[in-house]
Amino acid sequence: MLEDLVQRFVRDELMPLETGVLERDAKGQGGYITPGEKARLDTVSKDMGLWALDAPEDVGGMGLPHVALVGVNIAMGSTVAKYNLPPDSPNLKMLAGYCDERQRAEYLVPHIEQGTLSAIGISEPGAGADPSGMSTKAVLKGDKWIINGRKIWITSAKEADFTILLARTDPEAKGSSGMSCFLVDRDAPGFNVVKQVPMLGGEYTYEIALEDCEVEDWKLLGSEGDGFAPMQLRLGTRRMQMAAWCIGAAERALSIMTEHAPQRVTFGQPLSSRQAVQWWVADAKMKIHAARLMAYDCAWKLDEGRDVRSEISMIKVYCSEMAQEVIDNAMQCLGGMGVTKEMPLHILAGRVRNMRIYDGPSEVHRMVIARNSMDVPRR
Repeated sequence: MLEDLVQRFVRDELMPLETGVLERDAKGQGGYITPGEKARLDTVSKDMGLWALDAPEDVGGMGLPHVALVGVNIAMGSTVAKYNLPPDSPNLKMLAGYCDERQRAEYLVPHIEQGTLSAIGISEPGAGADPSGMSTKAVLKGDKWIINGRKIWITSAKEADFTILLARTDPEAKGSSGMSCFLVDRDAPGFNVVKQVPMLGGEYTYEIALEDCEVEDWKLLGSEGDGFAPMQLRLGTRRMQMAAWCIGAAERALSIMTEHAPQRVTFGQPLSSRQAVQWWVADAKMKIHAARLMAYDCAWKLDEGRDVRSEISMIKVYCSEMAQEVIDNAMQCLGGMGVTKEMPLHILAGRVRNMRIYDGPSEVHRMVIARNSMDVPRR
C-alpha cells in the first residue's frame, strides 16, 4: 500500500514537473524543482501521509523499518524532478540516535514536524573517503566550540537550516578517532558558504569556510571524540537510499528503452528485433531484479540488527554500476535523442555517476568487502 501511494505521488505530482526541470537544466540553472514547487509538494506529501515515514513514533513519525523504505526510494529515484520526502532519512537517523533532550527539542522535533532542512559536512578539499586526512579542528573555549577549516561537496549547504559537521577535537588522535559532530546553524558566526560547485546531473554542491566559527557547547552531537559513530549511522542509511534511487533510475531508463525500441525502425526493421537491443533489455531486467533483491535483503538484515557493513557496500557498488550501464544502453538505443537535454536520461546518468563517488567511491567499498571477506594486509 505504501509503495502504491508513493508511486502515485511520483506519477501525479513529480513527473509533471520534469519538463520544467529539464528546461532549467538546459539553461544552466540546475536540474531542480522551484521553491514554489517544493512548497506545494511539502503540503501534498504531508496531506498524503508521506512525512516522517521512518521517524520515531514518539516524535510524530511512523517508525517504519528500513525494508519499508526500499520501495519508497526506488519510486522516488525514477524521476528527475528530485524531491526528498521530509525529513531526509540519513540525517534524521543521526539526530534520532544521538540527540540529547535539548537537541531533540531544538533540532529533531522541528526536523520532523516542520521539515527543517539539514546538510552534512564531512569531506574537505584534502580529505574525502579517507578521514585520516581531515584537518578541520574544533577547540572548546569557555562554553563555545571554535571551529576552523574547510568543507566541500556539501549538498544544500546554502539552503539548509543547519549542517551536521565533523571536526577534529583531539589533534593527537589517529585515523577516524578524535573527531566530534556538531550542529552548526546557518547563521552561526564564522560559517561561510564560499563557493557553489556545479556537478553532473544538474546538481550543485557547496564549499564552506569555517573561520572561528562559534558553536555553543550543547550543540555537540553525541560524545566528544566519537563523532564517527553517528556519521557511520548516517552513511549506512544514505548508501541504502542511494542504492534504491539507482534501481529506480535504471527502471526508468529501461521503460524508456522498451517503449522506444519497437517504434524506431532502421534498415526496415524495428530496433526491438536487433539482438543487441534485446540483450540490453534482458540484461537490464536481470540486473535490476538482482539489485532489488539485494537491497531488500540488506534492509531486512539491518532491521534485524545484524552487521551489514559488507552488504551496504555491496549494494552501493552494484546498484550504482548497474544503473550506469542500463542508462547508458538506453541512451545508445535512442541514438541522437538519447544524448539530448530534452530527455531525462542525461540527468539520470549524471546523478548515478555522482553516486558512484558520493558517500564512498566504489573502490573503497570494494576494499571494505574484501577486508570483511579475508585477511588483507594493512599499511
